[in-house]
Amino acid sequence: MPPVNVTRRTRIIRRMAKEKTNYCCSECGGVSPKWLGKCPHCNAWNTLIESTVESSAPARNRFASLAKTAEVATLGDIEAMDLDRTPTGHEELDRVLGGGMVEGGVVLIGGDPGIGKSTLLLQALDSLQRSGRSTLYVTGEESGAQIALRSRRLGLGHSQVKVLAEIQLDKILATLEATKPDVAVIDSIQTVYSEQLTSAPGSVAQVRECAAHLTRCAKASGVGMVLVGHVTKDGSLAGPRVLEHMVDTVLYFEGDTHSSFRLVRAIKNRFGAVNEIGVFAMTEKGLKGVSNPSAIFLSQHAEPVPGSCVMVTLEGTRPMLVEIQALVDSGGPSPRRLSVGLDKDRLAMLLAVLHRHAGVACMDQDVFVNAVGGVRISEPAADLAVLLAITSSLRGKPLPKGFLAFGEVGLAGEVRPAPRGQERLKEAAKLGFSVAVVPKANAPKKPIDGLTIHAVERVEQAMEAARSLA
Repeated sequence: MPPVNVTRRTRIIRRMAKEKTNYCCSECGGVSPKWLGKCPHCNAWNTLIESTVESSAPARNRFASLAKTAEVATLGDIEAMDLDRTPTGHEELDRVLGGGMVEGGVVLIGGDPGIGKSTLLLQALDSLQRSGRSTLYVTGEESGAQIALRSRRLGLGHSQVKVLAEIQLDKILATLEATKPDVAVIDSIQTVYSEQLTSAPGSVAQVRECAAHLTRCAKASGVGMVLVGHVTKDGSLAGPRVLEHMVDTVLYFEGDTHSSFRLVRAIKNRFGAVNEIGVFAMTEKGLKGVSNPSAIFLSQHAEPVPGSCVMVTLEGTRPMLVEIQALVDSGGPSPRRLSVGLDKDRLAMLLAVLHRHAGVACMDQDVFVNAVGGVRISEPAADLAVLLAITSSLRGKPLPKGFLAFGEVGLAGEVRPAPRGQERLKEAAKLGFSVAVVPKANAPKKPIDGLTIHAVERVEQAMEAARSLA
């Protein structure tokens, strides 16, 4: 009998590549690792039957729940317990985490290559180890010798942090079960792979599967786990979006690699405030927390200059002073509007409001706006400071020394209040600012020592107040 056609053979070979199978002869019982038309043992045609290879080890349940199964209970009857937090030894990192690492909590941290993710985590693990916590650093991108070289460069040459260079998921889980660390770091999740899947490490299936197993391990054993994630060209975390839903906290490392300052921002946090930021400075001995980040984003001018206005933005629970700079110059037939750190579309809207309600025309001018220090401001409370900086640059008159402003500007020309205005004003007074133009709804009932407040309701009132103070 002639062998089967090529189409069927190709289909069978492709299926064999995906599944672990053997082929057993129904005549002599011989086994072949691949499909053949004729049995190699008894030379009989078309007698090989496909059979699945049974694993000697019991298969782990891939689809187990991430949390322990519990009985149905009424929400009011469930006892709410405060979570114990373990400080990492870095105040800025603890601020972003909501006070420290939580037992069984899973943190996903991402950022550009070389921005300092591994450096910060290695420093945090060393601090935890020195405080008596057991730690484990699992590296899939570097060897143990490279980690040791970095630790010596950071001044941690005698660190007792345990290091495992491994990318196979089963071995990592076995090590976590054997060592039982309090905090473990997986650097990075894109390098880890499971033998239950045939796809390559870093694929969507592998990242989702490995993250699910590691999260399940953290919840079951109480290990505080940190997963390092790669990012794409546009700065988002690589891999499936479900990865961010699966973990408890998502942190992003921000900042320019050419600058010494780094920002760690919490995008998601089940145990703390969202949009909280931590500010770090890169030094020869690693990342150091910045206790007064407002000093980074404020001007260094000896005297006031045109086009500069300071505002108070809110990052999580922290009020922070940022300098807004504007440059208005004569443009050509198509004037440019460019903003760095601020919304470009909102800048065009604010220029229209400035012309319509305050009578300041910039339709034939190039307008450039920048938030100093590389910080990104997404809240609308920066509107008033942007308009005042643009007007100051256009007229060539600087705002007075110690001046600040904040408030949202509407299309009708009204100045709307900003959330938590009292905290913003107290922070400004603490840093020595003396004059503030704020929305009327944010004016404090009791005066603040050393701070003169001008409460306004309209854009034209704010322009008049700034003109009288200049």
